[in-house]
Formats: sequence, structure tokens, C-alpha cells
Amino acid sequence: MYMTVEEALSIYPLSEGNLVAGKTGLRRIVKSVNVMDAPDIADWVHEGEVLFTTAYLIKDHPEEGAALVGKLARKGAAALGIKLGRFWTEIPETILQEADRIGFPIIELPYPFTFSDQMNGLFRAELNQTTLALKHLVEKQQALLRFALGGKKLNFFEELASILDCPMAVIRSDKRVLFSSMAAEESELLKTWPWKPHPHTRRSETGQRLLLFPLADKHQQWNGFAVFQRQADGATKEEERLLAQAAEWIAYHLEELEVSRKDHDDHQLAWLVQCYLNRDISIEAVLGYARDMQTNLMEEPFLCLWTTPLPSMTDPASVRSVLRGIRQEFQYHPSLKGMAQLQVEMEEGLLSIVPCQNVSEVQRLASLLPQLFSSQADEQAGKPAGSYCYFYISNLKHKPVQLAEAYQECLSAADTARRLNLNRRVVDYRSIEFADLFTGLPVNKMRQFSARLLAPIWERPPEAAEEMLTTLRLYLHHNGQTAEAAKDMFVHRNTVAYRLEKIGELLGLDLRNYEHLLKLKLALLFEDFLEREPVS
Repeated sequence: MYMTVEEALSIYPLSEGNLVAGKTGLRRIVKSVNVMDAPDIADWVHEGEVLFTTAYLIKDHPEEGAALVGKLARKGAAALGIKLGRFWTEIPETILQEADRIGFPIIELPYPFTFSDQMNGLFRAELNQTTLALKHLVEKQQALLRFALGGKKLNFFEELASILDCPMAVIRSDKRVLFSSMAAEESELLKTWPWKPHPHTRRSETGQRLLLFPLADKHQQWNGFAVFQRQADGATKEEERLLAQAAEWIAYHLEELEVSRKDHDDHQLAWLVQCYLNRDISIEAVLGYARDMQTNLMEEPFLCLWTTPLPSMTDPASVRSVLRGIRQEFQYHPSLKGMAQLQVEMEEGLLSIVPCQNVSEVQRLASLLPQLFSSQADEQAGKPAGSYCYFYISNLKHKPVQLAEAYQECLSAADTARRLNLNRRVVDYRSIEFADLFTGLPVNKMRQFSARLLAPIWERPPEAAEEMLTTLRLYLHHNGQTAEAAKDMFVHRNTVAYRLEKIGELLGLDLRNYEHLLKLKLALLFEDFLEREPVS
């Protein structure tokens, strides 16, 4: 039970009685009803209790009645109802005076009705009130659910406050008041700031009871409060749970707003980076915007990762879909999440700026990408987006002004890999930087150099020549380690050593001489270029 004495006096049959003293106590809260049948009732009374009595225990001692009224008031009783006609015909003046003095309501109970009649009337009224309150609560719950499932709202906070029918405020952790439908000014609302980051209640300066819920993101990081003004001190636990649900939805909404803001800022920053790469603006303009949005763009060593679709993929919609899939992998895949500081989507591919502290981290990325995006993935089982892409990695850079250089290295790696017909899903610019250096050399110069050096091999039978060239390529690829070359060829290392000895004799070169090895590397590199050149 929860009502004021004034509300209780409006309920039949108690409404047939009269308030004869203590009118200033009409706002006392009634929580239960009891019958006074013992001399020491004041020792057993509960806070908010209304006591009914025939005054039998104090009929011969009115002065004790006045003292009893004082005790009941101090114990927190709500009111005293006295039924006249049996032992008293009127309530003694001393009791009425004491009740008026301390503001303790004295009710003259209606004679025709028993105590149980009046108790039942109060209980029925409380039951009806509780049922109605629960009905309204269910309606609010349904409205809140429809609101939550209804998509984005232009006036999110206003609509939510209207559904809850409750003044509310939303305050960020930096004391910014995002919304308030309360009568209190911001300064008054924030007077006791900072607040403890857990659900609690407090009183405003005007006496209003406020319920505060901390707002946390998906990482359980506290970022503000939802404040609800309680309509009455007796609001139920169910109502509190409804407000707690509303606070959770507010937290989710704020997180969505933050994600949307970050997406907008990232999109704008990506556009500025693209303008810089097109030489429309300076790098200072890009960095200035990054600082404004509190992004530490390229403030530490970084590299560029250039992702392009397979050449066979010509449909623009398919290209966009694949590149979008790569972006999502960098956002959500456990091994890639948070790795790319910024992603710039262009027509030809996707440029990712990836912070890296040292070369070992570059190597880790180069080895991680083919593992995650295997070209052998079964399309029916859900082929990763990266299975349709090539990845090109620039050298490590230490200054933002080197961004354009890193981008050009990615493009050069892509062009050189195409010219060399490299069948690699991931190409690190460092691995083909040497080849990129000679891409502008005239074709006839390349042909003359390689022909002069490799002619003795070409004169051998085709099968033997191919075996020699393969041995040379693997030997150079593994930096002169015969054991590693032997593993790739599935032969014994002595076999490789013997072949190299015979090749050296055939070409008149010492394969332990650095200058001779460099000549061979150039000759084989030029051969790769010449194989890709169209016939004129």
C-alpha cells in the first residue's frame, strides 16, 4: 500500500469519517493499516501505519492519549483513527491539541462501518491502483519496445521522454547536457557533480527525487548518465526496471551516434587524403583535419596497403562489394580489427594506412594476409572477400609527408608484379624494389644484356635449360642458400650444389662472387620483363 492520508480519506467507507485534527499531516504516507489493541502499541507500530482504535485502552486516561499521539508521530505512524460511540462520545481536547501541534492526523471513523469494512475499502483501492499502474507500465513497456524496434528517430530523447511520461536528462561524462526536459537549470542539475558511476538516487535542491543510471558503451566504459525525475517516492521496482531499460537504450543510441560521427569523420578524412594524393591539397590540410577530429593520423611509423580486385573482375558492383568486404574484415576480424588507421576507397582499389613500428611488423602483416585470405577457400563454404584480391605493401614510412611516396610504391609494386606475372596474393614492395628500378630501361638493352649472359644455357636442350634456369632463380631467391633452394625443388642440397657448379662453368661465372650474382639476377629479371612485353 502506498498513498497519502488525504488520498485514503477519499476512499469509501473511510470517506464517511472526518479529519478532526492534524490537517498539516495530510501528506503523510500510508503503507499499512492495523488495529490498536495493546497498551504498548507504540513499541510495535511500523512507519506509515494507520491505527484504528475504539479508545478502550485510553478511555479513562485522556492525558495518556495525548502522549500516545506524540509517540506514534515519532515512530513514523501515518494517522490514528478513533471510532466514537462505545467508550467516547467525543475525542478529548488534549489529544486534538497535541495532534494539531505536531501535524499528526486524527480521524473520527464512521460509526456504521466495522474496522474490516474500512480496511477492505483501502485494500481494494490499493489493488485497483496497483492494477492500473501495472497496466500503464505494460503499455509503456510495449511502447518502449516499439520505439526501440522502430529504427532511427530524429527526436530520440523527446519521444523517449514522452513514452516514459517522466522528466529526464542525458548528461555526458564531460558534463555536457545533451537533453533535459526537467524544470531545473543545468547549473542546479550538475551542482553535486561528479556522480558515482553506478545506479543511485539523490534529491534535487527543490526536493525532487532523481534516479541516476550510468551510461556505458559495449566495452563497459562509462560515458555519462541518464537522469529520471521520479513522480513519487513510492515508485515500484517494476518502474525502476523500466527506467533502467530506457537508460540502456539511451546508451546504445549514444554509441550509435558516436559510430555515425566517426564514420562521417573517417569518410571526410579519407576524401581529404584522396585529394592530397591527387595533389589538390597539402598534407598539412589533411593533418589539420585529423587533429580537429582527435585522430593521431600518421604520428607514428606507417605503411600503405593497396588492395585491388583480380583483373578478371570487371563488374563495378562486384568490385565495390569485394572492397567493402575487405573494409569490414579490417573492422571486425579479430586479427585485423583496429589495424588500419584509415581506409580510402578509390575506383581502382582500397588504400589502407597501417601503423607499424618496425620491419618485423611489416613482415607479420605480409604473412598474415595470405593466411586470412586463402585463394583456396571454397566459394560455397563462404569465400573470404580477400580471395578475390591482390595486396601490395609499401616500405615503412616515418613522416606524414611520405604518404604520397608510400602510395606510389604500392602502385609500382602492383605494376611490377603484373609485368613479372607474379602469382602472389601479397606483394611487398621491398621484394620487387630492385625490379622496379629497371622498369624504364629500353627493351633492346634488356634483351642484349640477358642474351649475352644466358646464351650458353639457351643453347642447351629445352628441358635442361629450364632446369638450370629454375635452379638459378631459386638459388638467388633464397639469397644463395642451397639448402632452401633444394627444399623448393625437392632434391638433395648436394644436387643443387652440383648443378650450380656446372652452371658456373658453363657461363664462365663464379656464383660465390657478388658481382657475378648481381649480373645473373639482372639477366633473369630482364627475362621476366621480356616475357611480359607484347610483341611489336
